[in-house]
Amino acid sequence: MKKIILGLNSVGFNTSASLIIDNKLVSAVEEERLIREKRTRKFPIKSINYCLNKHKLCLEDLSAIAVSWNPSINLEHFNSGMSHHTGYFPSMLHSTINHIITNLKKSKINKNYLKQELTLENKKKIDIFFVNHHLSHASNYYMSPFSEASILTLDGFGEKEAMSFSYAKKNKIEKISSQNFPNSLGSFFSTFTEFCGFKPQNEEWKLMGASAYGKKSKYYRLIRNLVNLEKDSFSLNLKYFNHYLFHRPKYYNRAMCDYLGLEANKNPSKLSKDFFDIAYASQKVFEEIYLYLVNCLAKKNSTSNLVISGGSALNCVANGKILGKTRFNNLYVPPVPDDSGAGLGAAYYVSNMILNCKKKYYLNHNFLGPSYNNDEVIKKLKKYRIKYEVHKNIFSSAVKSIVKGKIIAWFQGSLEFGDRALGNRSILADPRDKNMKDKINKKIKYREDFRPFAPAILEENKGDFFEKAQSSYFMERALLVKKNKRSIIPAVTHQDGSGRLQTVNKSNNSKFYKLIKEFYKNTGVPVLLNTSFNIQGEPVVCSIEDAIKNFYLSGVDELYIENCVIKK
Repeated sequence: MKKIILGLNSVGFNTSASLIIDNKLVSAVEEERLIREKRTRKFPIKSINYCLNKHKLCLEDLSAIAVSWNPSINLEHFNSGMSHHTGYFPSMLHSTINHIITNLKKSKINKNYLKQELTLENKKKIDIFFVNHHLSHASNYYMSPFSEASILTLDGFGEKEAMSFSYAKKNKIEKISSQNFPNSLGSFFSTFTEFCGFKPQNEEWKLMGASAYGKKSKYYRLIRNLVNLEKDSFSLNLKYFNHYLFHRPKYYNRAMCDYLGLEANKNPSKLSKDFFDIAYASQKVFEEIYLYLVNCLAKKNSTSNLVISGGSALNCVANGKILGKTRFNNLYVPPVPDDSGAGLGAAYYVSNMILNCKKKYYLNHNFLGPSYNNDEVIKKLKKYRIKYEVHKNIFSSAVKSIVKGKIIAWFQGSLEFGDRALGNRSILADPRDKNMKDKINKKIKYREDFRPFAPAILEENKGDFFEKAQSSYFMERALLVKKNKRSIIPAVTHQDGSGRLQTVNKSNNSKFYKLIKEFYKNTGVPVLLNTSFNIQGEPVVCSIEDAIKNFYLSGVDELYIENCVIKK
């Protein structure tokens, strides 16, 4: 009998659902893509329905449901306000468990997961496993190509933890140690994200992008002095932070403003030199802590393989420095290291550690969401009376337009799972045009002018353009562009000479590979500028209607949606 597991991230930002059948990931999608509410906290009902309907399943067919949070850990301390009042009868679930756990010895409580069993009328049983949050992140190891690895997880916080060290061999994961909130690297970075005027737990990549425009200044010393590196961990000087008060009112406090000698930025669309320098300092200190922890973990195990997960693993600038500054030789960062992929990790934990599935699958792409065929596209375009052309060779047509300076939207195959659009829901342009970055930021993405775009490169050519080249299938690491190539691809070379590269090959995206190959034949440059198909404030497009709407609301010149082309 097949083992079918539904994974859920149903708390916090980026709720999502994913489906594993016999240890193979077969579908996954974030709720925001389906309900069009960016970084939603809503329960992922539509995501669940998509995953089940795609494979003609219903809930009764499931072997288990896995949730990426273990509430029993948060119930260890008695909460009289919640547990003495059961006027809302379902709160009996909370009250009963809270009373019982409080009176049990802590050593008897399973820290890894809480199990609940639902018995249906037909006597079918569905087990629901609430898996420890950092263990869920660590279980993204099961998507890696490794049979053995050290695992580092870092984020804002889980139930209690903010960091963990683990070791995995074959299908087993063993936790080595962990560090609890509020000494959190994710919260440290979110604090300065907010101080510079951006949304914490939302726009950290803006701080990372802005850091390239800053320089080492007094702010580096000041911010570095807020951190103390300890044995296998670190601590923050909490006098200057508010994150442990859970955003009441801010991540930073009055003491931080006085300490830095600067009021927090109120205009996120405009950063002064001071804030660019704070962004620089925050990124540098983040990297120091990050690499210090990686090196601490390296001493624990003999393996040369490393898996990093948790929201902090979205920092591609830091990821790009790991192999050069540690003794690890191989790095895997999953396409969804943040909470949107935590439910997937929980499902993999249940599949491997509880249901004892043996077969391991390597995930080298994230094309796991809804897709549409040509007939569906044409039917929709006719319905909305939109003029279109059908092209037998969309690759040649698209490249001709890109070479002429046009910006195209590329809507092909299945939607990506995770923050990065990797060639199925992308906006593409010529990386050789030095004005292209500003043009896309201003007329299409409507976002800050300091934010960079990614170079998507043919994998076999990565060494021609990048120093110490590495494969990066999910845009998960930034590397330095070779100095003699920076003038060739200025639109995707960041201020500091780096590029958040995506390496593309036939096996992980044959259509996108073919398009870049066609551009290479025409120009001698095996690179395209790639950014997500959306405008600021909206999720990446999912449906045909989303694509049409974004196309007409932005300055994109042409839309390639399967074999149909729409022009303005």
